[in-house]
Amino acid sequence: MKRIYIIHGWGFDSSMPWILWLEEEIRKKGFEVYSFDMPNTNEPKIEEWVKYLEENVVDVDENTYFVGHSIGSQAIMRFLEKSHKHLKVGGCVFIAPWFDLIGLGSEELKIAHPWFNSKIECERVLDHTGNITCIFSTNDPYVSPLEWKKFEGRLKAKIIIKKDEGHFEEVKRIPEILENFK
Repeated sequence: MKRIYIIHGWGFDSSMPWILWLEEEIRKKGFEVYSFDMPNTNEPKIEEWVKYLEENVVDVDENTYFVGHSIGSQAIMRFLEKSHKHLKVGGCVFIAPWFDLIGLGSEELKIAHPWFNSKIECERVLDHTGNITCIFSTNDPYVSPLEWKKFEGRLKAKIIIKKDEGHFEEVKRIPEILENFK
């Protein structure tokens, strides 16, 4: 059976409007859906988030897909980076993903610092899937357009740019996600 794991972003949980919409749409397609409330969401730590995925993501194979929002995308990449080399997944969709952020205050910078300074080995992520789609917004206050090219170059990702969706916090639907799950 095909299954999708949805990982929310920093300061959020699985009740984000577009996540609730996506869960319903994916279930209609006959997929199993797992949407976690990640630990310590207001001060996310790499080790905690990756460990949580290691403990809760099960039966990973080519019928397994991931959807991540913002730092949730980072957690998925780090989970895949640490996974056994021969493990293959069906694909990933990252919403507002980043390697670097803009527009953070000093407290936010302290929290984000380890995520910036602990580089992701993109080749290891690509060992697990060549099917990555990234969805960005033209007016995201935290993710610069420079990130679009980074994901295209480092992860060979398909890039989708949406107009004026911010950081996708209040968005009710992101239909482009569904195009990745047949």
